Amino acid sequence: MDFVAIASLLLGLLLSAMTFLFIFRIVLTWYPQVDLTRFPFNVIAVPTEPFLAPSRKIISPIGGVDITPILWVAIFSFVREILLGQQGLLTMMQQKGF
Repeated sequence: MDFVAIASLLLGLLLSAMTFLFIFRIVLTWYPQVDLTRFPFNVIAVPTEPFLAPSRKIISPIGGVDITPILWVAIFSFVREILLGQQGLLTMMQQKGF
C-alpha cells in the first residue's frame, strides 16, 4: 500500500467514526437527564465536546434545540465526500498512482 491509500483508509475511518459519534450525540440530546460524564456516555461526549463547545458560542439553540451536532455531522460528511468520495481528491490521487 502506498501513502495515499493508507492516508485514505485512516482518514476514512476517522471521519466515519466522528460522524457516527455526532449522530449518537444528536440522539443523546433527546434525553437531557443523561449524565455525559459517566460511562458509556463519556465515550461519546469526550471526542465531540471540543467541536461542540466553540460552535455553541457562535450558534445559539433554536427553540431550545441545540443544532450544533447536526452542523458537525454535515461538515464531517461533506469533508469525507470531498476527500474520499467517488470523485474525491484522495480517491483520484490514488487512481492516478500518486
